[in-house]
Amino acid sequence: MNIFYEEDGGFKTGVILTDNTTSLQVENAHGKRSKIKAANVLVRFAQPGLAEFMAQAEQIAAELDIALLWECSPQEESGFEEFAAEYFGHAPSPVEGAGVLIRLHASPMYFYKKGKGRYKAAPPESLQAALASAEKKRLQAELQARYTEQLSRFELPAEFAGKLPQLLYKPDRNTLEVKALEAACAATGLTPVHLLHRCGALPSTHEFHFQRFLHEHFPLGTGFPPLEFSAPPDDLPRAPVNAFSIDDASTTEIDDAFSIEKRPNGNWRIGVHIAAPALGIPRGSMLDTVASQRLSTVYMPGGKITMLPDNVVEAYTLCADKVCPALSMYLEVAADSLEVLSSDSRIEQIHIAANLRHDTLEPLFNETTLAEGRRDYPYAEELALLWDFVQKLEAGRGKSADNSNQQVDYTFTVENDRIVIGERRRGSPIDKVVAELMIYVNSAWGKLLADHNIPGLYRAQNNGKVRMTTAPAPHQGLGVAQYAWSSSPLRRYVDLANQRQLISLLQGEAAAYPKNDTALYAILRDFDTAYTVYNDFQRHMERYWCLRWLQQEQVEQAEALVLRENLVKLTRIPLVGRIHNMPELPPNTRVMLEIGDIDLLDITFEARLLHTIGEEGA
Repeated sequence: MNIFYEEDGGFKTGVILTDNTTSLQVENAHGKRSKIKAANVLVRFAQPGLAEFMAQAEQIAAELDIALLWECSPQEESGFEEFAAEYFGHAPSPVEGAGVLIRLHASPMYFYKKGKGRYKAAPPESLQAALASAEKKRLQAELQARYTEQLSRFELPAEFAGKLPQLLYKPDRNTLEVKALEAACAATGLTPVHLLHRCGALPSTHEFHFQRFLHEHFPLGTGFPPLEFSAPPDDLPRAPVNAFSIDDASTTEIDDAFSIEKRPNGNWRIGVHIAAPALGIPRGSMLDTVASQRLSTVYMPGGKITMLPDNVVEAYTLCADKVCPALSMYLEVAADSLEVLSSDSRIEQIHIAANLRHDTLEPLFNETTLAEGRRDYPYAEELALLWDFVQKLEAGRGKSADNSNQQVDYTFTVENDRIVIGERRRGSPIDKVVAELMIYVNSAWGKLLADHNIPGLYRAQNNGKVRMTTAPAPHQGLGVAQYAWSSSPLRRYVDLANQRQLISLLQGEAAAYPKNDTALYAILRDFDTAYTVYNDFQRHMERYWCLRWLQQEQVEQAEALVLRENLVKLTRIPLVGRIHNMPELPPNTRVMLEIGDIDLLDITFEARLLHTIGEEGA
C-alpha cells in the first residue's frame, strides 16, 4: 500500500513497510526510509506508482481553476475531500484528492489552513483585499524591474526626479527606488552616487556635496523666516575717535575695529571696538532662537551661510563711513614701554573711518616696510604703533617674538566656477596685530566676568586638549589665565552670549544668563558640536576645490612633501593623500608624483611616486 502524506510543510509519497497503527515505516521513491506518524497520512492508494501519483496530482493541481474551487467550496471548515467532491461533482479519486489538497495548500489567500488536510474558504472581503495586495506587489515588482533595467543602462527613470535628495542622502531601503538602485549598483559595480551621476541626476559634483550638507544640517534651507529685530540704539554716547578695521576682502560680518588716540599725558589710548548685535537681539527672541540653532557662520570656498540674516548683519557690522554701536575696551598704554597701565570697557557709538583689506594692505604693511620705516600709506603710524604694542603683548604671554614663521595659510577664491588658491604666510604683521588684540580682549573680558562672579563661556586648553567650559580656566596654548570668546558676536553664538553678559555687567543689570543657568550648558554643548561639523565641512570643501584645481590646471605631475609613512601633502595646495606604491621615506622628504584619476564625488585622487627630490628642513 502506498500513501500520500504531509511532512515538514510539504507533501510526499511512500510505500508502507510497517504499519504500527499510530506510526508507519515508509520508503520513498528514492529508497530512503523514514518513520512517520499515522496522523500525517492523507491519502492511501494502490495505483499508480509513487512517482506517477505525485506527477499526476501536481498536474491536476496546476490545471485547477482556483476561483471556481473557491466559489464552489463549503462555507465551513472542511477536509480536502469535501472540497474535491464539490469541485469535481463526484467522490474524488485518490489522485484527484491529492491534487486538490496541493492546490489548497498553495493558495493561502483563498483558503486558510485549519489542520492537516483541513481548510476554510477565505471570506469574500478578505480575499478581495488579499488579491488587491498581491496585484499591487506584482505591479511593484514589475516597476522595480523597470527601474533597475533603466538604471543599469544609465538612464534615470522619470519617477526618480523628485526623490533624488532622499536617494542620495537618506535612502530608505524599504522603497522601490532604493531597492532598484541597489540592484542596479550590484549589476554595474558602481556606488549609488556614482551610478546616479552617470545617469545625469547630479547637476554638478559641487552641488552634491553642498546639498548633502544642507540636507543634514539645514533641512529647511539656508534662508531666514521674517524676523523682527531692534534697530541699533542711537542714544549711546559717541566716542571721540575714528576707528578702522582689518579684514579679508570678502568679509561682510566685520566684528572688530581699532582706534588710537594720543593722551594729554603723552600716553597712548588704544581702543578695541567689537560690534554689539546683542543690543538688538534679546535673549529668547525669535531672532535669538534662529541664531542659537545655527550657532555659527558656516564658511566654505566661494560662499558662506551666515548665522544672522543679512539685514541684521548690515545693521550691526562695523562698516566704513558709519556710526555703529560697539562694545569697546580702551587700554592706556605707556608711551615709552608700551606697558598697559589701565583699561576700561564701555558701550558706545563709534565712527568707522575705514575698512582696511588684506589684499591691498599687506603689500604696504609687512616686515619689510616696517624694517624700512615706510609710512607712506593710510594708517601707517597707527599700524606701526600697534605692531610694536602687540609684540609686547605676545612676549607677555610667554610666546616667542620670532617673526620667521614659515607656516602657510591658504585662501580660496571661486569665481565663475574657477578656483584660485593663494598663499599667506601665517604670523604676518596683519595677522599678528588682529590676533594679539583679540586674545587680549577675550582674556580681559573673561577675567572681568569672573571677577564679578558672572558666568560665561570659556575656551580652555590643558595638556594639548581644547574644551569649552562655563568656568574660567587657563588656555595653555595661548598662555592666558582665561579666554572667553567675545570678539565675533556677528559670527559665533558663544561670542553673542558672552557679549550679553558683558553688556548686563556694564549696564548694572542682572546677568542675561544667571549662575547655573542650564541654557549656558546647552549653548556650550550645541556650539561645540556644530563648530566641529562646520569646520569639517569647510575642510571637506577645501579638499574638493583642491581636486578641482588639479583638473582645472591640468596638473599631471606635482611636488609633495612626505608627512609620515605614505602620507604626503602637495606643496602648492593644501591637499593631503596616501600614495600606495611609495616606499617608506623619512618625513619632510620631497617627492615628485604623477597625478592619476581624480574622483570628485568621493573627493579622492590617485597618484604614484616618480622619484624623490630631496629633504626639506624640519
